[in-house]
Amino acid sequence: MMTRTACCVIALLSALAFAGPAARAEMAPPQVVEKLTAVPDRPYDEMADAHADVALAISRAAATHKYVLLDFGGNWCPDCRITAGVLAMSSLKTWVAKNFVVVFIDAGRMNKNLDIAQAYDVKITAVPTMIVLDPQGHMVNAGNPSALKDARGMSPQAIVDTIYGWIQKAG
Repeated sequence: MMTRTACCVIALLSALAFAGPAARAEMAPPQVVEKLTAVPDRPYDEMADAHADVALAISRAAATHKYVLLDFGGNWCPDCRITAGVLAMSSLKTWVAKNFVVVFIDAGRMNKNLDIAQAYDVKITAVPTMIVLDPQGHMVNAGNPSALKDARGMSPQAIVDTIYGWIQKAG
């Protein structure tokens, strides 16, 4: 005969097993039907303390059970600005805010804040480079963090699907 505690543990594990796919389904990005019409001029704050911003983002993600999206880029980079514009699109704002704490990190001309990426064994050779962390601060997209380096040639949906693919593999 099982104890009450054992029954509760089994019930909790069963609930989590059934909630997993449902939670991922809620996380799925919306279909992007709008065109990208606004690209920010300066999404990367060149004066920001990126180390402090990352630490705060990890803390917020842990408290809210969100992923952290570290977006390394530069204001000079059209692909970086396009990616930032896609993340800010009205049809995606809610999805992004619900699932991510986003940190835009100025990588300069690939010579600034690189130690942050190196802490995750990522060498930045192109921007944008994105590192996605789970709520515990572990990298989940080790395979290809610079997959969006040619964002100019991608649709907004393809950009979002790439990001979603990273977290889908983590789940």
